[in-house]
Amino acid sequence: MTTTHITHTVIDSPYDPLTLVAADGVLTGLYMVGQRHRPPEENFGEPDPRPFAEAVRQLTAYFDGELTEFDLPLRLDGTPFQRGVWDQLRKIPYGETRSYGDLAEFLGRPGASRAVGLANGKNPIGIVVPCHRVIGSTGSLTGYGGGLDRKQRLLAFEGAATGVPATATLF
Repeated sequence: MTTTHITHTVIDSPYDPLTLVAADGVLTGLYMVGQRHRPPEENFGEPDPRPFAEAVRQLTAYFDGELTEFDLPLRLDGTPFQRGVWDQLRKIPYGETRSYGDLAEFLGRPGASRAVGLANGKNPIGIVVPCHRVIGSTGSLTGYGGGLDRKQRLLAFEGAATGVPATATLF
């Protein structure tokens, strides 16, 4: 029986410190201070910055405005529906938004907007899996595990128009 080696590191960001978590060297979590659904600290494993060099490099480039799409190996642990939502999140282009209803449509579940919202809120790898790019059908900034202020700041940083959701044709 093999055991999974869990490690973490904490990095500074313009959105307060971020805790990165890896299982066997693969990113499984990116959590903000005070984030809803943040696992207990004891689940983050031992401190070790070594597995996170590429994630830190890409996050730094993102925060410097030099990177608009992450290319990192990820391990997203969740239900099949949650993983489907998280896969759709990764397809939302930088600087654009989609509504919860748009995501439900793309998943072939047009009546599942609320379920999409719940899955979105449990995204374990914020920013890299851009759940901040999902808004209400009226363009409102409804819900964000890291807080609405951070969501608004991330969208403003990316230059996303939040008044009306972008037409969802790119999935």
